[in-house]
Amino acid sequence: MKRVGVIVLNWNGWRDTLTCLTSLGQMDYGDCTTVVVDNASTDGSVEHIRAAFPALEILQSGANLGFGGGCNVGIRRALEQGAEYVWLINSDATVDRGALAALVEVADQDARLGAVGSVLYEADDPSRVQLWGGGRVNLWLGRSTHCLEPGPLDFVSGASVLLRTAALREVGLFDVERFFMYWEDTDLAFRLRKAGWGLAVAERSKVWHRQSASLGLGSPQLDAYAARSCFRFLRRHAPIPVLSVTLALLRMLAKRVLVGRPDRLRAVWRAYRSA
Repeated sequence: MKRVGVIVLNWNGWRDTLTCLTSLGQMDYGDCTTVVVDNASTDGSVEHIRAAFPALEILQSGANLGFGGGCNVGIRRALEQGAEYVWLINSDATVDRGALAALVEVADQDARLGAVGSVLYEADDPSRVQLWGGGRVNLWLGRSTHCLEPGPLDFVSGASVLLRTAALREVGLFDVERFFMYWEDTDLAFRLRKAGWGLAVAERSKVWHRQSASLGLGSPQLDAYAARSCFRFLRRHAPIPVLSVTLALLRMLAKRVLVGRPDRLRAVWRAYRSA
């Protein structure tokens, strides 16, 4: 049984995190160590989590490092502890009893798999697939689409992903210089693939995800983070970066004009200027 470091990132969401941790405690996988990374919450999260799980290790980042930065704190601890895999699981998710075992089983079948994803289901509609592991990316338009059934993958979603530590040691962790929120998992997957590591989905690894956007769906702040990260991703990975960034910008601006949201249009423009 391979040693796995399980990482749950919390930011002002201790209620979800407690539910997630409860489900993790019911898994049938023995050799794993769970840590919570708290991204400088201001809602008393650390105290609530510590009271409910006094034996659990909680790493405090000291600042809001974003998704990638917070996960990196936990990944480094897992590397120090000699983990062969790390499992990133969103705090607003609950897991099936065999979710981790299924991930490891698939990863163990091919030593060149760098990342293995779960099948995510809607928390409010448990039989409905939300995401089949990951998705595809149109590098010309800067558009990512989620897979809902088995097929080729360009990335594995960070909502539930098992990462091989040998691959991380080779390509590095999440790029916190370029990405604060959004596209960091896609960037990591592209770097893994470029280095010859494969991606896969463990069909029997079931996770129920509430898909709650921390910034609120449709908010200008969400647009700013997502657009900026998209432009930075394209500048690194697109065949003709200047063309792809231009087409992605025009697509985003047109969409926000059509929905009549000048505040979101301004957010995308500012993201482009700062990317």
